[in-house]
Amino acid sequence: MNLQLVSTVPFTDQKPGTSGLRKSVPVFQKPHYLENFIQAIFDSLDGCAGQTLVLGGDGRYYNRSAIQTILKMAAANEIGKIIVGQGGILSTPAASCLIRKYQTFGGIILSASHNPGGPNGDFGVKYNIGNGGPAPEKVTSAIFERSQQITEYKILSAADVNLDRAGSFKLGTMDVEVIDSVTPYLELMQSLFDFERIRAFIAAGNFRMCIDSMHAVTGPYAKALFEEALGASAGTVINGIPLEDFGQGHPDPNLVYAKELVDILFGEDAPDFGAASDGDGDRNMVLGKHFFVTPSDSLAVLTANATLVPGYKNGLAGVARSMPTSAAVDRVAAKLGIDCYETPTGWKFFGNLLDADKATLCGEESFGTGSNHVREKDGLWAVLFWLNLLATTGKSVEQLVTEHWQTYGRNFYSRHDYEEVDKAKATELMERLREMSATLPGQQLGVYTVDYADDFSYTDPVDGSISQKQGIRIGFTDGSRMVFRLSGTGTKGATLRVYLESYEPDGTKHQQDTQDALGSLIALANEVAQIKEFTGRDRPTVIT
Repeated sequence: MNLQLVSTVPFTDQKPGTSGLRKSVPVFQKPHYLENFIQAIFDSLDGCAGQTLVLGGDGRYYNRSAIQTILKMAAANEIGKIIVGQGGILSTPAASCLIRKYQTFGGIILSASHNPGGPNGDFGVKYNIGNGGPAPEKVTSAIFERSQQITEYKILSAADVNLDRAGSFKLGTMDVEVIDSVTPYLELMQSLFDFERIRAFIAAGNFRMCIDSMHAVTGPYAKALFEEALGASAGTVINGIPLEDFGQGHPDPNLVYAKELVDILFGEDAPDFGAASDGDGDRNMVLGKHFFVTPSDSLAVLTANATLVPGYKNGLAGVARSMPTSAAVDRVAAKLGIDCYETPTGWKFFGNLLDADKATLCGEESFGTGSNHVREKDGLWAVLFWLNLLATTGKSVEQLVTEHWQTYGRNFYSRHDYEEVDKAKATELMERLREMSATLPGQQLGVYTVDYADDFSYTDPVDGSISQKQGIRIGFTDGSRMVFRLSGTGTKGATLRVYLESYEPDGTKHQQDTQDALGSLIALANEVAQIKEFTGRDRPTVIT
């Protein structure tokens, strides 16, 4: 075995964010940059020698090259076995599925999620622990600390592994198993949902759908699920071939970046159902005919109807949502008599709740929904859940949502993103809001009276860990609120996210346009935060 010890020096910018380390491809291609971070992972994992890890990514540019490097470094660091997705392809929920199915030590997922790809796009590395979920802060902090001390890394000098052929290989003394990652994930979905009922519903001929994989990782999974296992017509899955630059698109399933799908579902002779997935397959957008389902409403509807689905027929232990996500699911949980947890943004915060059986379904407003079947949000799982509900009830997407509003009231909700703004100015904006928050309660702001204002802090009910400075909340006495956060998923400048929510119990007012219903709140948020003054922007980059 030709083991090499390569001298190196630390990079100061390798602190993982909410979803691992994300940088532009040219940054990761710097000499030693990827290798330093991977070595820091191996050095931080006590007892990983001889263990099995899962490895794969979303197929974006640099994915295959990075996998070869990581395989050779794993062999040099005495990892026992690596299970890698064929072609280097592995969706994030499928990676979690494999970690749990084979009870591996953990896994390395290569993705920058919904960020653009290509030679000048973004890349990312994330470590998932043995429960299949993202590493908690104590692990990512240890990885960062090690990355700041590193002086050398280990790598094997060897030929590349053939990733395109399933089979078992040797790399030094380490075993490498290249597997078809679609089949284990398909089997897991079949254990949760009524495929026979959905297949019969589609075969009846009165239901049409369009699934947009956005040239990202879910293409092979979606074709296997919807066109093969469920019998949907060929062509149901569009943009189904994973491309390194996502077809020069932005693989973020929202109303702006999934324009092709939106045009189809809001066009003439529109299909009954549409859905899109993101770069690594953990996010989803659900559409009905001429109808958009907000992620917050999606979580609430799935929670309210969970017992109609085989995998959840015995009810839910509880639900959890990220703090910026609307309170729609809170109302469902209260009626069902189950706990509802409010966590910081980041799927890792749901892991303890799921492991402790305190929550069964989880969701974030950023188009992420999931359950205890894996420890990641899962875009195609959410699509199948919706299809199961449509097949069981015989109702349309719009019927399910509007009837839900009649029962629980409607939480008008929107997120305004200001992307790639000056980071120093964005930080200054947040610091100003943080200082203001203590004096706001009781004040009159426009037509609203402030009920509370704080910088959200979370104490984990399972392990007692505390996460602070998770977003500025300003809540009003009528139940409305606005939230301000800086995103941790971008790689250029800063992204300011503004979340706006207003509760409307009156069913006669539920058909208002969302932006109109939130108009006074939007104007107030811009005024209070002085968004234009700090960002120079007259309007958001993206509204969802």
